[in-house]
Parts: sequence; structure tokens; C-alpha cells
Amino acid sequence: MKLDVNALRYLSKDDFRVLTACEMGMRNHEIVPAELVDRIAGLKHGGTYKVLRNLLKNKLVHHDCKKYDGYRLTYLGYDFLAIKTLVNRGVFASVGRQIGVGKESDIFEVATEDGTVLAMKLHRLGRTSFRAVKSKRDYLAHRRSFNWLYLSRLAALKEFAFMKALGDHEFPVPTAVDCNRHCVIMSLVPGYPLVQIRELQNPDDVFDKILGLVIRLAEHGLIHCDFNEFNIMIDDDETVTMIDFPQMVSVSHRNAEMYFDRDIGCIYKFFNKRFNLTEKVIQDGSEADDDDSGRPSFLSIQKTSGALDKELAASGFTRKEQVEIEKFIDENAEENESNSDDDDVDLTSEQESEGGDAVSVKINSLKIADQDSARIPALVGMDSDAPETLSDEHATSTSPSGEKKSTNPTTDSIGEAKGSTESEGDEEELSGEDTEDDDDAVLTRQLNKQRKRAMAAALGRRRPLTSRNSYKDKGKGTMNSKIQKQSCQW
Repeated sequence: MKLDVNALRYLSKDDFRVLTACEMGMRNHEIVPAELVDRIAGLKHGGTYKVLRNLLKNKLVHHDCKKYDGYRLTYLGYDFLAIKTLVNRGVFASVGRQIGVGKESDIFEVATEDGTVLAMKLHRLGRTSFRAVKSKRDYLAHRRSFNWLYLSRLAALKEFAFMKALGDHEFPVPTAVDCNRHCVIMSLVPGYPLVQIRELQNPDDVFDKILGLVIRLAEHGLIHCDFNEFNIMIDDDETVTMIDFPQMVSVSHRNAEMYFDRDIGCIYKFFNKRFNLTEKVIQDGSEADDDDSGRPSFLSIQKTSGALDKELAASGFTRKEQVEIEKFIDENAEENESNSDDDDVDLTSEQESEGGDAVSVKINSLKIADQDSARIPALVGMDSDAPETLSDEHATSTSPSGEKKSTNPTTDSIGEAKGSTESEGDEEELSGEDTEDDDDAVLTRQLNKQRKRAMAAALGRRRPLTSRNSYKDKGKGTMNSKIQKQSCQW
């Protein structure tokens, strides 16, 4: 659509208010209902419908009444909103002639109040010449539904970000001035597209400069993806300036090598065809892609000069990869912390194990004491002949190796004396243990009583609630009592 800014002079505040209302409604609607436009604009006395008729006459909005009565913005109306905003900011004051046109944008001259001439690029995605935006560009990212105006806005924001970052790193690009909606304001490049140049004084030097730009971009982590004679500007001094950046991708892109080789191939092909710089040509007119041809290869380039693809979130280096890098750094930090925690846990576990060993020793000693106390009553209940048998058994004790050892009678008598004294001490211990067992039984009974009281206090011991109509069931011959009896039997 041709940009005619003459109608911009006669538009009032109400006209821009209604245009803004249509833009806001198009966030959730393809065709904005007229009632919603009226509600968002908030004009009095039905003034919205009168303004819509005026905008429709100037082709700033499109009317659609197939499913319901609604309106949508056209590219001309979107242009007027962007131009009005930039004029209010003081970026420029007048719009001049059209100086360029492409499959995705139109370029116009604009001038500031002091007479400085700038370039205004209006992105116009959705033309019949280039509708494969969803497959050729990554503006949509994870989105499924899209609007051509919204895609144009995303393309403008992306180009402005790339242009500003490349200019900060001293690349030969136009100076980015400002951006609003789908409009990008940049400095005007004094020169001509390379495709219009027929003769060069030093074509070899220009060729080397252009190849150096492609390699330098790759070293900074970016690939142009559309680096050809249409996007290279050359002035009278043969200074090279590159333009058109929305399609740039990262060197981490899965097709990065293919895009890099394609850019190199376009430059070789053009200079071979126009200036006859190379003689190695295959049948289709393009150079052979051999190692002996001297072409720069993608694998030989080292990304050492910076990470612009990470800063700009270029296609191929997405936020997901950035999150993975940050996650990897966090995991390393967590591993260091976990190692220190593991050391502390090992110390505590060692202390616990030592305490557990002490407890196990105590338990084993208690078990041994129980076994000894179980053996003692059996020894006490034996007859008088038992010591003799015991002495006989001890007299013929076996060694661990299986050999029998005999003991002296003197040692046997000493052992019997010791045994008698030990039995007396054991009887005293048994009597003490019996008293302790009695005390333990009393304590357990008291504890059980206290536990039962605590459970009863927790439960409350509430009485079962009777129904309000329970007095009706008192009689033996009543119907309710019969029903209850039958239900109990069932």
C-alpha cells in the first residue's frame, strides 16, 4: 500500500484514539467488534462510529461484516500510528520520497527539524511476494497464531536490536536512531547497492572486505543469512556497509554451516559473474566448493571475539540454551555446597555410629546378664552330687583344638570354693533383680493408667447423641420401633 501522508495532517485526536482502540482490540481479535472499539475509545454521544466512517474512507481501517460487524487496522493505519508517535518524540518532522522497496519492507526519507536526512524503514510482512514467514523466519518462536502487523513489529524490534549491537562493536552498519511498532529509524547510508555497481577501481580489495565482514560476524557468533549484492552498500570511496538484519542467526544454529556457506557462495558467484575474479567455475555457474578453492570454511572459524548471539538471543542460541548454561553453573555451585554438606554428614554419622556401638555394647551386656541369670536357678536347684559331676566335667575340659586337658585337684578345690562364693553373690543379685522387677511392674501399671487417661481426655468420652424424635420410639407398638427392630434383624 502506498504511503500517503497528506491525510495525516487532517486527522484529529479522536481519529488517533479510535485507531489506538482498534490496535488494542486486535491483540485478542482478528476482527475487532464495533461495540468493543466504542468501549475502548470511550468517545461521547456515539462519536466512535462517525470516526470509523472517516477512517474507512481514508483506508486506515478495514470493515468486515461476514460473521459480525467489526473492523481491523490496515498497514496504512499502522503506519500513521507509528509516524505520529515518532513525530511527537521529536525524532523527525517531515516525510519525503520512497527510496527503496523490498519483499518485506518499504524505505522512505525523513528529515529532522534541523534538516538532517534519515531513513525510515516500514516492515510490511504478509505480501504476496513473501508469505512463507512462518517457515523462513523465527519471529513466531513458540506461538501458533499470528497477525501480520504483530509479525512486522517483531521484525522491526529484532532488526533494531541487531543494528544497535553491531554498531556498538564498530561494524559498518547504519546508525540505529529509534524504533516504534513496525517502523525503524536509522541514518541514511550515502551509497548504492552493490547490484547497481558495474565497475570498481579495486574489486579485489572490496571482495576481501566483504569476505572479512562475513568471517568477523561469525567470530562474534552471528551469521547474516542474506549476505548478497542486494544488502551491501558501496559509496564513491568504495566503503562497504551492510544492511538488512532481521534474519540473522547464531553460529549455534543447526543450519549455521549451510547459511555460512551460502553467504560465501553468493559473494563468490556475484564477483565471478560481474568482475571475473575467479576462474574455477562448475557447469551451473557457481564456484566449486573444494578445499583447494581457498574459500573460508565454517569449521575453521573460532568464536573468540564475543557472544553477540547470546546477548541478542539470536535464532539458534535461544533462551533455553542460556537457561541450560546458567543451570550448569548453578549445578557446579550446588555440587560444591553438597560436598561440604557431605563432609559434615560424614562427621555426624561417625559420631552416631560411635554412639550406636556404645548402645549395642550395653544391649549385648544386658543379654549376657540375662543368660547368666537364667543359668543360675538351674545350678541352685541341683542335688549335692552336682558339684562332683561339674567338677568331673570341668576336669576333662576340651581345648579349642580338640585335645582334652586335665586339671589338678588343688585347682578343683579352689574352683569349688570360688563357685560357692559366686553362687552366694548371684543369689543376692537375683533377690535385688526380683525387687527391681516388682518396682518395674508397678511403674508400668501406673504408666498404662496415665496413658489411658490421656487417651480418654483426648477423645473426650462424649456420650452418644440421641435424635430429637427418640421419644416417639419409646412405645412398643409404635411403627418406628417395629422398623428399628426389623432393620436390626436385617
